[in-house]
Amino acid sequence: MTFCAPVTLEGQHVRLEPLAAEHHDELVDAVKDGELWQLWYTTIPSPEQMRAEIARRLDLRARGSMLPFVIRRLDTGALCGMTTYMNVEEKYRRVEIGSTWMAASAQRTAINSEAKLLLLSYAFEALRCIVVEFHTNFMNMQSRAAIARLGAKQDGILRNNGITPGGQYRDTVVFSIIESEWATVKQHLQYKLARHGNSPANAT
Repeated sequence: MTFCAPVTLEGQHVRLEPLAAEHHDELVDAVKDGELWQLWYTTIPSPEQMRAEIARRLDLRARGSMLPFVIRRLDTGALCGMTTYMNVEEKYRRVEIGSTWMAASAQRTAINSEAKLLLLSYAFEALRCIVVEFHTNFMNMQSRAAIARLGAKQDGILRNNGITPGGQYRDTVVFSIIESEWATVKQHLQYKLARHGNSPANAT
């Protein structure tokens, strides 16, 4: 099997499907929920940019450095965002979970928690990764808190590591979960999800 080959991952609340060009219209609807492209500290495609963003991610998949997914909530059947394995390094069995955005109505819910559980489970148990990383803008306090709630540990801050769409310098906060921590993190995420039963209601 090719490392990071397209795969569908499904749980109780969410299904992660390999990204395809045909997802365009549904993704445009999803990104309008909260007008996510207005957030200055992150890079989220506007409705007009969505087709180009899909093409960019599919090109990176063809090059073997990204495995992009769409996020489909199972209670309504609607798409509610995108996520990826990115900066894939097969030689070192390492991936980063990133380039993620989620409709406002799906944020801080069991949908988000389960999506991360599915991605982490596949990375550690199927791909046999030794580490999974998360990177986020220092100013994105919501993202930093969400990553910490997963059980990831902060490794450090990369100063002036990038430039935002608005031209500001970006400091990048790096988090990771290593192989030896996975069993504990998995138990933590499963406990959070079990508390919500069959409902995708808020999970903090």
